Amino acid sequence: MLLVYTHKITPRLTYTFKHICKRILGLEVSFTSKIEDFIAHKSIKMSYAKQPLSNEIFVRSHALLFEQGLSDIDISVNDWDNTKGFFATGERSNLPYDIFAASFYLLSRYEEYLPHVNDDYGRFLASESLAKKEGFLKQPIVDVWAYKLKSVLQERFPDFTFPIRKYNVDPIIDIPMAYKYSHKGLLRTIGGVLGDVFRFKFRQFYQRVSVLLGFQKDPFNTFNWLINRQKSVDFKFTVFFLVGDYSTFDKNISTNKKRFVSLIKSVGDYCNIGLKASYFSLDNLELLKKEKQRLEQITNVNLEAIRNSHSKLNMPTTYRNVIELEIKKDYTMGYLSELGFRAGTCTPFLFYDLDYEVQTPLQIHPFHCMDFALLKHKSQLDKKESLERFINSIKAVDGTFCPIFHNYSFSDDGTWLGFKVLFNTILKSVDETH
Repeated sequence: MLLVYTHKITPRLTYTFKHICKRILGLEVSFTSKIEDFIAHKSIKMSYAKQPLSNEIFVRSHALLFEQGLSDIDISVNDWDNTKGFFATGERSNLPYDIFAASFYLLSRYEEYLPHVNDDYGRFLASESLAKKEGFLKQPIVDVWAYKLKSVLQERFPDFTFPIRKYNVDPIIDIPMAYKYSHKGLLRTIGGVLGDVFRFKFRQFYQRVSVLLGFQKDPFNTFNWLINRQKSVDFKFTVFFLVGDYSTFDKNISTNKKRFVSLIKSVGDYCNIGLKASYFSLDNLELLKKEKQRLEQITNVNLEAIRNSHSKLNMPTTYRNVIELEIKKDYTMGYLSELGFRAGTCTPFLFYDLDYEVQTPLQIHPFHCMDFALLKHKSQLDKKESLERFINSIKAVDGTFCPIFHNYSFSDDGTWLGFKVLFNTILKSVDETH
């Protein structure tokens, strides 16, 4: 067990050290502010304070982990070997940057509480983030820093054996609309047909009629292919179904349709099922509770995972509502149009409520690649190369890759041609590590 000496043990400090030491490095960690206990400890140890005690491993602490509330922090990002660093520590420190304070800044999403510009949906933009501005968005920088700490500890304690973790994949399938044309109800179907005609979308009109008459499969109905892919791997996909009411932002099939309920049940026989929370439920606890109960009645399983419609997060209200409903995992932390690490890590972490200064039980599973982010590459080869480079950055720290695809991105329909191949590339990336 790693013992950390510090002059003051705070919730921020224990939260950050546990993520870096336990979740990333697999290292149990405890804390003391008593010098005699630190000296008596015979195993692996380090100090985190303003001054070292003697010649132990020492990281000079920044003030951030000992503060409360928000303040305007001056951040200067510099190159550090193959990565970046901020919160410089000075010569006596064994690490040139306070990776703990820097990690807390990223994990707590400190910058998202500060004034910033949102997009039209009220989402935090990648362009507003420190990671994008300073060029480290595509690196799991918190995990990279953790491995730098590991190297320092290994050098000082060569006989200590660190646990080994392996790269893995946690695939997410979003189902905002299970079918493109089928099971929509009479009024929506008539409206769709007329819309195709009046907007001169004759190809879509032909496809819609062919599907409705049973001559052609609905292009969004890729579920048999998806289940076959699930059967081919040992790890579980999590499939998020939208079961909220029809609205301007959410246009899925009604759960009154037996075919839709049957689909959820059949997918649930093979994959984990999560709730894709509707747009209007994000700040409405009662509505979110209703959707949770609706999905649980279909699956007969307690809901464990949630993802927000349009990947919208209202910090910290959204997460507090999820905690209130005792949902264990959230998969909303990421960017739609950018490959990257919004919270700086490829390791699931716990949500820290900055307003209450408390670590919560909610597990945040950040996603790192949404299918839309790959559309900016024109050729299939460019998409594949970009994806593989990104996967390698996660493999370098034995992390967890969490990609998000949609049922329609497996349709091979126009824009999404070749995305089945990209998904298979991700699945195969696990086999390559054995």
